[in-house]
Amino acid sequence: MGPALVLPLVLLAAALHASWNALVKAGGDRLAVQGLVMLAPALIAAPFLLFLPLPDTASWPFLLASITLHLIYNVLLVAAYRHGDLSQVYPIARGSAPLLVALGAWIVAGEAKSPAEMLAIFIVSLGILALSYRRGPRPHGEGHSVILAFMVGLSIAAYSLTDGLGARSAGTVLGYIAWLFFLEGILFFLIVAWLRRGRIVASFRPVLLAGLGGGLMAGLGYAIVIWAMTIVPIAHVVALRETSVLIAAAIGALLLKEGFGRQRLAASAFVVIGSVLLQLAR
Repeated sequence: MGPALVLPLVLLAAALHASWNALVKAGGDRLAVQGLVMLAPALIAAPFLLFLPLPDTASWPFLLASITLHLIYNVLLVAAYRHGDLSQVYPIARGSAPLLVALGAWIVAGEAKSPAEMLAIFIVSLGILALSYRRGPRPHGEGHSVILAFMVGLSIAAYSLTDGLGARSAGTVLGYIAWLFFLEGILFFLIVAWLRRGRIVASFRPVLLAGLGGGLMAGLGYAIVIWAMTIVPIAHVVALRETSVLIAAAIGALLLKEGFGRQRLAASAFVVIGSVLLQLAR
């Protein structure tokens, strides 16, 4: 599979990402849902570890760093959804990531961007962030959720860069993905199970289908993203993947009754325009 498939597959990953985030937000025990979301890709990856080549040792530091960053991301994500709406937390977290990744990829990986590319990434990020804006009185605790959402965005940028560089140095993209999913998924699920000790069945049974279904979507979506980052610049993949906010905003409005309106329609147009410009610039 080559560069021509990157655009449609990353857009598919965006749809999958928005969908599993909605499941985490809508689920009862969000920590339990997230634990199952992480477990499902680990269970799928486990048998492939017997057949896939081991990633090159050059990628191991990236692999370990990514596992740590994903654990931080998952904890922050659950905390953010505890305090804020999907249609606010998700755009802030995902909207702050493309610019951070573009800067990080330039500094760490030497992926310099043309003025046109930077303008496109800025427009995408601006539109995504604007999707989180809402008029009227602020609900109690909104400031806390906004801070958490920005922290989630920082963790997204960090693990995206780490996995992009790790997969490139692994010698086997599939091997890197399989070991990442297995190690981080088992570790996070064990942490959640320990936190829910004494009531594991009561915590996991009501959200079993939502968690495992969300995990299948999360695993497939992020596997696509890691593969794409080995083919095209990391910042391009992240900016395209974050168009998932359009889907998340629609889910928040239609299914979770969080509202939409003309302002969010205009913000959505910015995201689409920026994404088109980014592809033209590439």
